[in-house]
Amino acid sequence: MRYITDIRKLERLTNVEKEKLAKITDKFVFRINDYYLSLIDWEDPDDPIRKLIIPNESELEEYGKWDASDEHTNYVAKGCQHKYSTTALLLVSEVCGAYCRFCFRKRLFRNDVKEISMDVKEGVEYIANHPEINNVLLTGGDSLILATKKIESILHALRQIPHVKIIRMGSKLPAFNPMRIYEDEELLNVLSKYSRPDARIHVMAHFNHPREITEHSYKAIAALQKAGVIVVNQTPVLKGVNGKPEVLAELLNKLSWAGVTPYYFFQNRPVAGNASFVLTFAEAYDIIEKAKAMTSGLGKRVKYVMSHSSGKIEILAVQDGKIYLKYHQARNPEDYGKFMIYDLPEGAAWFDDLPDAMDQLDGEHDEKLVMVR
Repeated sequence: MRYITDIRKLERLTNVEKEKLAKITDKFVFRINDYYLSLIDWEDPDDPIRKLIIPNESELEEYGKWDASDEHTNYVAKGCQHKYSTTALLLVSEVCGAYCRFCFRKRLFRNDVKEISMDVKEGVEYIANHPEINNVLLTGGDSLILATKKIESILHALRQIPHVKIIRMGSKLPAFNPMRIYEDEELLNVLSKYSRPDARIHVMAHFNHPREITEHSYKAIAALQKAGVIVVNQTPVLKGVNGKPEVLAELLNKLSWAGVTPYYFFQNRPVAGNASFVLTFAEAYDIIEKAKAMTSGLGKRVKYVMSHSSGKIEILAVQDGKIYLKYHQARNPEDYGKFMIYDLPEGAAWFDDLPDAMDQLDGEHDEKLVMVR
């Protein structure tokens, strides 16, 4: 697979486009391969696959912040986050297969940021010493882009910890380079070895648009399933990419038909450079509900959530100027399952845009937002 990291080498761009976009790739990493390039309809200036991977000038606009979910407050060891009681994150890879232009972790792919640790020893030790952790997510970057031997060493270390039952691997590769999965027998054997009947490995796939689910992707999904791996999918709802009911419905259908659980639809985080992808709560909710009406019960399993610094908040409904929310996960254990109703200002697209919500949060949790262990 040929990868391109210099946007000036993209033959389908004009020289003017290359020079404009090079200003963006000097700031944000760019990476693409021949396979994913073949999915782009270059005759369509609004092609959704192009928008997912090719830089756009709006990325340089000042919008949001680098760490929209305040992940920096969750670190407990080098490369290890522990925000929710039963879940830990190991940031194991500095590289993504695809550097999606909407990525909420853009900050990690700048030269001045060092949050990822290729040595997971400290993180694994922390997890081993905290028996409440039964669920570990390998992320970063893309966990499946690591060398197979590195993947095996991490899985082996985690499987030595009796209380770790679920190992999740965040990856764009089923969409971006599915051949890396179904052509690598060694990788599949490793996954099969460590995905046990009583303690499964889950791949958290990132299919953002139905056109990413190709015959190659189906082969990768089937290979993972044959290896005993559970495959689920999560994606933000993105203006200009999948922000239409019929597009999301097709995505839900193709996933459920392939035996992939539609897991989360995310409200796009207010990350610096992401303004062009943002839909309001009202817009996204309407699109999602219309899409769910076009799919089966298997497709309807998806939850619409936002990953806020205070927890994972499920958006239950938007109606008559109100927004109805519930803590699906919570940093403060007292908030688990908490149901909330707030006025919805016009244009609101994030929890912080709800004045009453933030006033209440500030009043209740000033000292609880940063966990101390």
